[in-house]
Amino acid sequence: MVAQILFIAITLAALVLFSYNLRKVIRNIRLGRSENRSDQPQKRLMTMLKVAFGQTKMFFRPVPALLHLVVYAGFVIINIEVLEIMIDGIFGTHRIFGGLGLFYNALIGSFEFLALGVWLGCAIFLIRRNLIKLRRFSGVEMTSWPRSDANLILISEILLMTAFLTMNAADAKLQTIGASHYISAGTFPVSQYLQGFLPASESALIALERGCWWFHIIGIFCFLNYLPYSKHFHILFAFPNTYFSNLEPKGEFTNMASVTNEVKAMLDPSFTPPETEAGRFGAKDVNDLTWINLMNAYTCTECGRCTSVCPANITGKLLSPRKIMMDTRDRMEQVGRNIDKTGTGFDDGKSLLDTHISREEIWACTSCNACTQACPINIDPLAIITELRRYAVMEESQSPASINTMLGNIENNGAPWKYAPADRFNWAEES
Repeated sequence: MVAQILFIAITLAALVLFSYNLRKVIRNIRLGRSENRSDQPQKRLMTMLKVAFGQTKMFFRPVPALLHLVVYAGFVIINIEVLEIMIDGIFGTHRIFGGLGLFYNALIGSFEFLALGVWLGCAIFLIRRNLIKLRRFSGVEMTSWPRSDANLILISEILLMTAFLTMNAADAKLQTIGASHYISAGTFPVSQYLQGFLPASESALIALERGCWWFHIIGIFCFLNYLPYSKHFHILFAFPNTYFSNLEPKGEFTNMASVTNEVKAMLDPSFTPPETEAGRFGAKDVNDLTWINLMNAYTCTECGRCTSVCPANITGKLLSPRKIMMDTRDRMEQVGRNIDKTGTGFDDGKSLLDTHISREEIWACTSCNACTQACPINIDPLAIITELRRYAVMEESQSPASINTMLGNIENNGAPWKYAPADRFNWAEES
């Protein structure tokens, strides 16, 4: 009874803490402006199933894609057993689903093979990050914390899978010697090879099995509450992120309604623009971005695929699309902490533009959309860069000389070039 009460208390504490942190994350996302992404629900659902569940965009790099699929599927499917652990923990039973017979045996056997796959996959990922040191895992934004975050999760998953297989091995050995409470249930195709390394006495086996059982479930609760502080939040956010992702053709920029209405009024004097609240052109801080942009920032996996294909970054310029997303998330968290301390309306004198993201970064972007195309979960760094540029040009009139020249030519000549419209076909006559 003491163990059951302790289990229930730990479970409730873990769920309450996760709910508290999740509400903070949702509050931070809601700092952004509203945007309607409820159109085309069928197409959005298919996008989510294909990109988030099917992980189709991962397979442009087949080796890490296969490893990621094994780790992801294994970790998720193995945690189906958490349902049995929860029931056993609350009611004091042991392998409550053992009565399912052959189906249960097949289920536990498949869990063991998946656990082995997760263990090997995480080990290979650790080698790729720390021994091979792939280039896309480095960069100015990849400070000690992002690197430690990835390693911590991989090591945690290895430990959890080790505990799972050791628990099963001890359980199987206890079943063999006929220990009370340990019913005959499950097949153990992988953990059977660990039994030779386990103690022979029943008391030591029970202590080992119970220790691994508690380590496994408490480890899962710790993992759950670590997610809001980690890039691994994409485990949860990848699904809404892909569902609400941009369905418009790549490279199609959004028009600001206020500007569109002004142009319509200039072209048609009878047009009466609808009344709208005065707003800022573009974005200077996170509250000027949309909630979609902010959810993108929380969903970023920091995998570096976007940066590795960015032509600006490849040619040595300062821009890194991954850094854009990480900086947006950092600023959002900073604003959230300010709200927790002082309430809304507090101005800390900082902003996303200039404090976190420099002007050089946003103007290095070629708007090619390579980063958006490469992202395995449809994150759109270009949308944030575009809004920061809009603010610089339309609110501050600050942009590089080449941009100012182009805008002046468009205003005076109706084209980016310095020639008058009447002279545009001179080249044809000269040839």
